Amino acid sequence: MKKIISVMLVMSMVVLILTGCTNSDDSTKKETSGSSQTPASTVEAGETKEDQVVNIYSWNDEFKSLYEAYATDLAEKHGVKVNFIIVANENNAYQNNLDAALQAQESAAKDDKVDIFLVEADNASKYTKSEYALDIVGDVGLTEADLADQYQYTKDIVTVDGVQKGTTWQATPGLFAYRRSFAKEVLGTDDPAQVQELLSNWDKFDDVAKKMKDAGYFMLSGYDDSFRTFSNNVSEPWVDDTKIVIDDNIMKWVEQTKMYTDERFNNRTTLWAPEWSADQGPDGKVFGFFYSTWGINFTLLGNSLADADSEPAVGNGIYGDYAVCEGPQAYYWGGTWVCAAKGTDDTPFIKDLMYRLTCDAETMKQITLDTQDYTNSEAAMGELADSDYASDFLGGQNHIALFAEAAKKIDMSNISDYDQGLNESFQQAMHEYFEENVDRETALDNFYTTAFEKYPELTK
Repeated sequence: MKKIISVMLVMSMVVLILTGCTNSDDSTKKETSGSSQTPASTVEAGETKEDQVVNIYSWNDEFKSLYEAYATDLAEKHGVKVNFIIVANENNAYQNNLDAALQAQESAAKDDKVDIFLVEADNASKYTKSEYALDIVGDVGLTEADLADQYQYTKDIVTVDGVQKGTTWQATPGLFAYRRSFAKEVLGTDDPAQVQELLSNWDKFDDVAKKMKDAGYFMLSGYDDSFRTFSNNVSEPWVDDTKIVIDDNIMKWVEQTKMYTDERFNNRTTLWAPEWSADQGPDGKVFGFFYSTWGINFTLLGNSLADADSEPAVGNGIYGDYAVCEGPQAYYWGGTWVCAAKGTDDTPFIKDLMYRLTCDAETMKQITLDTQDYTNSEAAMGELADSDYASDFLGGQNHIALFAEAAKKIDMSNISDYDQGLNESFQQAMHEYFEENVDRETALDNFYTTAFEKYPELTK
């Protein structure tokens, strides 16, 4: 999963001096290409109480930013230096690099061992079902009480045979973010409750799409925008034993997207393309975007600005012109989990870091206040949902209240080890169909060809 976090830095997240965590003992980036690992700088202080180097593997620097904002004091406490090995996940590069490192773990030098690695929803089960992720209770030392306030689904996704093998600071329910000004012009209101009534199912959503087109706007930006709302509501996993299963709900996405493309209800962009990002900005003509928590406050906010180097505030681009509603279907998108690697010598540090950044309610609340992200504490998020908390970016709306309701509806029962690779391959194959370069059957054949190249063990 890709996340743009530049706005996190723009929003001036300051280092908090946290005064202790009641249930547990109380950076630097190292980019890796292949096996070359040269730290740019290190955090080093005090007597070394553990293995001197803690290596953290990730595909972007979101967790690094959280660590630097909220937990650098733990390196000094434990006398370690922290290195981030960041490998972008293009063409599965992150997983390939991590897999090679984990497989070499037993023979690796102490300072080269993987200590912490991050996984996302689409590949979590691959790693939690392996021997490489430690039990965060039995091996790392967190307690059931430490984890009690986290959303249950965030624990379920990384639990195998009753053993929890990862933990996360965020919950990622999804909403529909829309332009207030377009809603007022076309629908006569920008009130989230009234807009939700007009978008509460797919038939109504299609009706609004027609109205937006008639007014000179696009309902969605591109082919991939609604994919997660369909793929997260399938009736069975992508793979049954070794057989690839294309769920009926996935095919509903194909049918809708082909219709939206032919009718020009979308702007024919692809996810993460420059044109897709531009559609979210001041010159965009797109009504709305399906986004989960991280997408709204990091990606969408950043793309809304006319000047990324200036303060994010009303008057800078279309900051303040977005609002959110539930949309036609509950869904989630993404999420990042922190795993401890088998063979690490740094479990005391890892325990404290996991507690600080994923269990401590005060830290969770502060992350939300600083970044507008939705964090993994039911108590803290419930407190903000019931408060007068308001997002200037969303025109004064308390989006935490909507996320709190959406989080209750998340169903991750149909995830599989193959989700990331098959989701991406299917979307890419269907792009050719939407663009009329191939017919649907050829696109499906191309999907199977790519899927079998990625996963030779699978069958049709």
